[in-house]
Amino acid sequence: MTPTEPEPERFDVAIIGTGSGNSLLTPDYDRLKVAIIERDVFGGTCLNRGCIPTKMFVYAADVAESVRHASRYGVDALLDAVRWNDIVERVFGRVAPIAAGGEDYRRSLDNVTVFTGEARFTGERTLGIRAADGSSRQIVADDIVLAAGASPNIPPIPGLAEVPYHTSDTILRIRELPRSLIVLGGGFIAAEMAHTFGSFGVDVTIITRGTLLTREDEDISREFTRQYSERFTTYLNAEVLQAAVGGDGSIRIDARVAGERISVSAQALLVATGRTPASAALNLDVAGVEVDAAGYVVTDKFLRTTAPGVWALGDITNPAQLKHTANAEARIVAHNLVHPGDLRAIDLWPVPHAVFAGPQIASVGLTEQELRRAGTRPYVTATQYYRDVAYGWAMEDTRNFCKLIADAETRMLLGAHIIGPYASMLIQQLIQGMRFGQTVDEMARGMLYIHPALSELVENALLKL
Repeated sequence: MTPTEPEPERFDVAIIGTGSGNSLLTPDYDRLKVAIIERDVFGGTCLNRGCIPTKMFVYAADVAESVRHASRYGVDALLDAVRWNDIVERVFGRVAPIAAGGEDYRRSLDNVTVFTGEARFTGERTLGIRAADGSSRQIVADDIVLAAGASPNIPPIPGLAEVPYHTSDTILRIRELPRSLIVLGGGFIAAEMAHTFGSFGVDVTIITRGTLLTREDEDISREFTRQYSERFTTYLNAEVLQAAVGGDGSIRIDARVAGERISVSAQALLVATGRTPASAALNLDVAGVEVDAAGYVVTDKFLRTTAPGVWALGDITNPAQLKHTANAEARIVAHNLVHPGDLRAIDLWPVPHAVFAGPQIASVGLTEQELRRAGTRPYVTATQYYRDVAYGWAMEDTRNFCKLIADAETRMLLGAHIIGPYASMLIQQLIQGMRFGQTVDEMARGMLYIHPALSELVENALLKL
């Protein structure tokens, strides 16, 4: 620090990121001087670009698909139009006031200072904050929480930098629906966005280096890939060679598939090839904060990093990159920061997730391929199809199913995987059973299931075990 630079302002706590990091401030923090630093829109990815707005779009897409396929139930209906601008306004007209209100509330608190800008370490427990106008300042804090989240991963594809492409950060705010869309990627973002835009009438082409949703149980991934391959033009196990802009302004992707070169053109391109923890810009080396090979901040069971007084939570430290895990981590950090003599350890097991696509997917625990590779325990599986329970019959669902995996000796549930309508809700009972140590027999026989509710899908799968 030069003689002309002002002394850094001192804080008790500094929080980088306003997603789950914003929820740290319980009444225990009222007596502390707190700095909150946000480089983008207040509220983080989930509120502004992720969980909440995407599911509002997905719900509209589900409605459109229901109308489009209503005739199977003897109901003839036509989808007259998709009012894209009205859909966008419905979503962000609700989201934007929440983000603004959250920031206004934090700024109104006497003990909280909100900084807008990029934060990076300049020394031990010392942060430099650079605002958009180029001005900068330094702050010092006794404790610093890293909750900066993640950002879209952009693969090194030749020509991609010269092509106007979208990521999950931008695709939902386009001014009008494209006639056609190329989706690069095969993960949950690619799956959800393909469903959304395809349901709204966009001609979707998916190009992915493997199959779709490869981290899911193999039977789930296989069926999902089969359904999407029927619904969209899908190139699997593809090697993307280059991106370019065509003479008519379209975007062209050249790839190699099964040894043959293909060229696909569309009006718009979505790059959905994963998300990268936002650790590189924080200058963590200066603070002594370690990251792993993938860039995730390393923490212990109390969510302390390798630097004293520095904590981490959410997508910057957890590869699961799930809002419900980030919220649980925020509760742990919120407690541990102000109760150093009574530290609580994080315990997230079992971590469930869902993919809000068409069809929907939900999963918790181990997949069959993981168990087969480990080869350490005998297991049994059971599969129950929607078509074989009363409500699934009513839905005319002939393809989707629930797959359960249990330890053959202890009878404990090892994994649960559902593909089909309401999967994200149907799996919750199984998560609870796993968490509280129920056997599959207790889950199957220990209570009454409402007949003919769709929950009989889970009941019958348990009974098969």
